Amino acid sequence: MDDQDGIGLKLKAVRTARGLSQRKLAARAGVANATISQIESGALNPTVGVLKKILGAVDFSLGEFFGDDLPANEEKIFFLASELKEISEGGVSYRQVGRDMMSKAIQILYERYQPGSSTGRHALRHTGEEGGIILKGELTVTVGTLTQTLRPGDAYYFKSDQPHSFRNKCGEVCELITACTPPTI
Repeated sequence: MDDQDGIGLKLKAVRTARGLSQRKLAARAGVANATISQIESGALNPTVGVLKKILGAVDFSLGEFFGDDLPANEEKIFFLASELKEISEGGVSYRQVGRDMMSKAIQILYERYQPGSSTGRHALRHTGEEGGIILKGELTVTVGTLTQTLRPGDAYYFKSDQPHSFRNKCGEVCELITACTPPTI
């Protein structure tokens, strides 16, 4: 089973556990009925934005969706680079620190944007606050009507209920560390 099939099977499990039909989930998420069907069958690999929108309709975060469960009494404190959970979308890579984001107050990510990649055509919007520091490359950040290209050492911080997006317009990989509260990915 490849990652695309895994996403489809996991989405179907989440949907059926909530007692929803594909049509009902699509209506709640504001996506086409065929989108849910194609994701579940493995015919469509959703963007992180689309998957986040669908999961948000059933109060399920991306961190929870991609997370590995530990026994309830076992709390992991240290994470090697190889243990960071990869959540990828095309040219954008999110590597999450920690697991079980529903029980956490903050989410920390190591992000990589390949040249020309972005968070998608539609602006993101969710409850909370987020910030980040650019480590390498350049990242163009748009929040509301403001846009700024940030370079190594530059940072951003904003209330994430404002529409926002990220795009790497330069010819090299952009790397950054971000934090979000409450966890959303």
